[in-house]
Amino acid sequence: MIDAPTLLHLVAERVDVAPDHQLVAPQVLRSQALELLFAAVSRGELTEADALERHDTMTRVKVRSLGDRVSRRVARQIAREHGLASTTYAEYLAVTRLQADVFVSVDPAARARAQDVVPVGSVDQLSTGIG
Repeated sequence: MIDAPTLLHLVAERVDVAPDHQLVAPQVLRSQALELLFAAVSRGELTEADALERHDTMTRVKVRSLGDRVSRRVARQIAREHGLASTTYAEYLAVTRLQADVFVSVDPAARARAQDVVPVGSVDQLSTGIG
C-alpha cells in the first residue's frame, strides 16, 4: 500500500519497485498525487514542465486501485476507532488491512498514524524485494 506522497517519491527518485511487489492503493491515489503536483507548482517548487513529466510517469506506475464497499466500510470503522477527522486517510489504512502486507509512506506523520493500525514498511522494502 502506498500513498500519494510515496507515489510521487517513487517517480521523482526513479525507484524501481521489485517485481515481486504489487502496489495497491485506494482509487483516490492518482487524484491526490495530481493535487500534490499542482500545489508544488503553485508554491514554485516544481516547474509546470517537471510536474507534467512526473504526472505522465506516475500514470505508468502499476498500482492496483481499490475502493469497494467493504474497504469503505472498514475505512469508516478505522476513522471512528482512531479519532480521525475524515475517512480519506482511513481508506489507505483500510486497503492496507484488507489487501496489503504493509503501509508505505515517505510522510513521517502518516507513518506514525498508521503504526497503531497496520504494519508499516519502508520505500527500501519496495525496491529491494525485502518484506
